[in-house]
Amino acid sequence: MLTAGCSTRRVSQPAPVEDRSGATPRAADAVKATPGAENAGKPGYYTVRPGDTLYRIALEAGQSPRDVQAWNNLANPNLIEVGQVLRVSPPPASTAGVPAVAAGVTSAPVAAPGVTARPLSTPAAGAPASAATPSAAPTPTPAAEPAASSADDVAFVWPATGAVIAPFDEGKNKGVSISGKLGDPVVAAADGRVVYAGAGLRGYGNLIILKHNNTYLTAYAHNQALLVREDQTVKQGQRIAEMGSSDADRVKLHFEVRRNGKPVDPISYLPKR
Repeated sequence: MLTAGCSTRRVSQPAPVEDRSGATPRAADAVKATPGAENAGKPGYYTVRPGDTLYRIALEAGQSPRDVQAWNNLANPNLIEVGQVLRVSPPPASTAGVPAVAAGVTSAPVAAPGVTARPLSTPAAGAPASAATPSAAPTPTPAAEPAASSADDVAFVWPATGAVIAPFDEGKNKGVSISGKLGDPVVAAADGRVVYAGAGLRGYGNLIILKHNNTYLTAYAHNQALLVREDQTVKQGQRIAEMGSSDADRVKLHFEVRRNGKPVDPISYLPKR
């Protein structure tokens, strides 16, 4: 639930990875000095390459950036090295599902450079802050149940009402682009938890990533304003952002569905219009 008048905090841009590979006198010493080198090539691990950021690595692995940071004991998520090997799957004893929000736990909404974090509505005088209700949003149309379902199957709804103006192309467009007007509502395609809200991934602008379960993530890019904060749980059809043109050539929503970190065609998972 959002609280009107919450304080905001700025999201720092992730620094580029540091390339220290040429600083050591011997190759053997370089291997020893590179964090996690003993896990290189193992399933569930990723070797950092030039230009990588923790946020993009986590998105490609279908994980929360905060989870990846915790699994690797990183004090500063912006400081990773070329050649460093990161764990990108949960440790054996870890449960990385969508947790419920503990009672009484609150956090400030995220505000990145150029991002306006706005409450969804203002409570009536005398009403508790938690009684705020979301603004009007597109009425969701549930997708048909799949013929063969599994525990992690999700019935998604359209995140915006506009037409698809750019289809999925794994090589060029890892999602679909949906048209709209500045400020149009963007809604959650399914119940989930906000694992990222900010502007740290180049090419995505003001971005929200929702984790729905251990299999599926959805991403909502180029927003004008973000209406949710990291670690917040959201419901299907809840308004989470306002459509915009951040880091884009026009107003639109870039929407991705990722299955086990791999981008898939959202049209295959959305109800027919």
